[in-house]
Amino acid sequence: MQAPLLTLTDIRKSFGGVRALAGVNLELHPGSITALLGENGAGKSTLVKILSGVHQPDSGVIHFNGGDARIDSPTVARDLGIGVVHQECLVFDQLSIAENLFVNAHPRRRGTVDWDSLHARAQTVLDELGAGFSAHAPAASLSIAQKHVVQIARALVNDSRLLILDEPTASLSQRECAELFRIARKLRDAGCALLFITHRFEEIFELADRYAVFRDGASVGAGRLADTGREELIRLMVGRPVEQLFPKQAVAPGEVLLRVENLGRAGEFEGVSFTLRRGEVLGIYGLVGAGRSELAQVLFGVQRADCGSVTARGDIALVPEDRQGQGSILPFSVAANIALPNLAALAPNGWMHAQRERQLAQQWIGTLAIKAENPAQPVRDLSGGNQQKVVLAKWLARNPAVLILDEPTKGIDVGAKAAVHQVTTEFAAAGHGVILISSELPEIIAMSDRVLVMRRGRLRGEFSREAATPAALLRAASDA
Repeated sequence: MQAPLLTLTDIRKSFGGVRALAGVNLELHPGSITALLGENGAGKSTLVKILSGVHQPDSGVIHFNGGDARIDSPTVARDLGIGVVHQECLVFDQLSIAENLFVNAHPRRRGTVDWDSLHARAQTVLDELGAGFSAHAPAASLSIAQKHVVQIARALVNDSRLLILDEPTASLSQRECAELFRIARKLRDAGCALLFITHRFEEIFELADRYAVFRDGASVGAGRLADTGREELIRLMVGRPVEQLFPKQAVAPGEVLLRVENLGRAGEFEGVSFTLRRGEVLGIYGLVGAGRSELAQVLFGVQRADCGSVTARGDIALVPEDRQGQGSILPFSVAANIALPNLAALAPNGWMHAQRERQLAQQWIGTLAIKAENPAQPVRDLSGGNQQKVVLAKWLARNPAVLILDEPTKGIDVGAKAAVHQVTTEFAAAGHGVILISSELPEIIAMSDRVLVMRRGRLRGEFSREAATPAALLRAASDA
C-alpha cells in the first residue's frame, strides 16, 4: 500500500464545552476506499467539516501529501485537492451542469468567462466518469443520483485527490447506487483516496477496502475490511456486543384494527386489499417505485384514493420516509414538534399550556432516550437518529390505534435502529397495530408477523413469518 495521502493524529474539537472529537486518528491512502463508521454523534460530521475547512480543530496534527497542513477555509481545502459529495446534493438547479462544475472559478479569457473552454472541459470530465448526460443540460433536469455525479465531477475539475462521500446513497435506488459505486471504483483505480460514510453495512463490504470506526468522538478501530466482519464492526461502534438488533416480541393477533379493500390511486397503485390486527406488525416490502410510500400517504389521508375503502378502529399515524421534509419542522423546538399532533390535549381552550408542552417533551425525551440539550433545542440541531425519535415521539404521544412506519431506520445508526425496533415491538405488544414499510430485508423479515410484497403498484404476494425468506421476497418483488 502507498504512503498515506492524509494522516490525522489526535484531532480534538469542542463546541461550547460539548466535546465532539476527543482524539481521532485516521489514515487515507491513494487508490483505496476507507469506510468511516460510527453512530450518530460519534464525530463523523465534525471530521468532515474539519477536512473541508468549515471548522478548525482545537488541537492535533493534519498531515497531507507529505507535509503538515492547516485547513482553515473551504478554499484551502479545495486548493489542497479535498472534495466532498454531500447527501443533500449541493447543486444549483438554475444553472447548467457546466456552470455547476465551475461555480468556484470560471475559466477566463481576456477578462471574460471563456464559455467554450468551460463547456469543453466540463464535458471531458463528465465523459471520463461515464456520466451519460450533456454539460449544457440544466441541473434541474437531473435525478438525485446524477446530481451526485455532478458533485463528483466538480471535485475532479478542482483536481481533488481526496474525495469524501458523505451518505451519498441515502436516497438512491439499487441501480443508482451501483452506478455511483462504479464511478467510485474508477476514481480509486485512478489513484484517488476516498472516504465513504454510510450506515449500510452491505454497502461497506461491497465498496470499501478499509474501515475506521469512531465512538463518542474517539477512534476505536481501523484496518482492512477483509480482516473483520459485521458483528465486530457493530461491537466497535456501540461499545458492546449487539446480540439483538431486532427485538421482536411474539404476540397473538387480536381483532382487526384496519381493513383495506380494493384501494387504488391512478398511476400509483391499484387493487390493494389487506387487514391489520391488534398486536401485529405487518411488513410491506418492495423495490423503489413499487407504490409503498404512496399507499402509506393514502392510508394516512394525505392523498385521496380513487377507489376502494379504508376502515379503521381508531386513529392512524404516519412516520414518513422524509423525516425532515414531511415528518418535522426543523426550526421548531423538540417540544413544539412533539406537541403538534397533541394540541387538543395541550391547548384545550385554544391557548397552549407551556408547562404541559414541556412536560410532554421531557417524558418522551426520557422514554426514547432522545439526545437533546433540552426540550427547547431546535430539531435541526439533532442527529438523524434523534430527529427520527422526535417524529416517533409526537405520534406515540397521541396513542394511535395504527402506526405506519415508512423506512423508519433509513440513514440512522445501528444503536438508533435498535431503539426504533424496540419501540415498534413494544407498541404492537401493547395492543396496537403497526405497518412497517422497509427496503431492508433483514429488518422486514425479523420485525414482521406477516409480509406483503408490492411490485409496480400491486400486491404480488403475502408471506407468513416462517415463509418470508430473502429469496421468496425478492422473487415476488422483482419482475423475474
